[in-house]
Amino acid sequence: MTSAHALGHFLRTLPASALATFLALFPIVDPFGGIPIFFSMTSGWTPQDRSRTAYKTGMWVFVILVAFLFFGRFVLYFFGISLPVLKIAGGLIVANTAWGMVTSTARISPAESHEAESKEDISLTPLAMPLMSGPGAIGVVMALAAHVDNWSAYVGMVIGIAAIALSVALFFCMGGPLVRRLGPGAVGAINKIFGFLILAIAVQLVWNGIADFKS
Repeated sequence: MTSAHALGHFLRTLPASALATFLALFPIVDPFGGIPIFFSMTSGWTPQDRSRTAYKTGMWVFVILVAFLFFGRFVLYFFGISLPVLKIAGGLIVANTAWGMVTSTARISPAESHEAESKEDISLTPLAMPLMSGPGAIGVVMALAAHVDNWSAYVGMVIGIAAIALSVALFFCMGGPLVRRLGPGAVGAINKIFGFLILAIAVQLVWNGIADFKS
């Protein structure tokens, strides 16, 4: 392949993989839905400490998802897990997340919330893990990575994950006034819409896994 053709292939693959990764992860990570939890956990903090924690949370989301992007397949090989099984398992986890959003179930457990009250740094746990980059997001990243076979697509996926991480930081930094203006009812309705979309993604993942078994 000539350098011109290689560059053309790179430009086609990188934007497509970046956009696909961002669109697949955004409703599952759901930065908007995490805003009320973030502000309730940091209610007594200064704006500077809250902003610092928001950006650290985004950094940890990036680190966690990129780690599973590059090393997740080795975990699958080590445990002998096939891609169809991963798709079905990931779909079930994502479906559980979606069901919790539709039924307004808490995204973190009471024990995790209680632990956060006594921690000085909550950016890694419980904010980045499991609130933002939980099992559902990790499963989607691993499923997407299983189809990647060139470095430009990997770069695109890293860019998509970086965009997700940045959106988490920005939503957490600037989302407080928006949430207060919308009110609990509007926030709950938006979360339910995201939950419905995530449930559709979950059904598609399970369907793809079953179809791979049949083929």
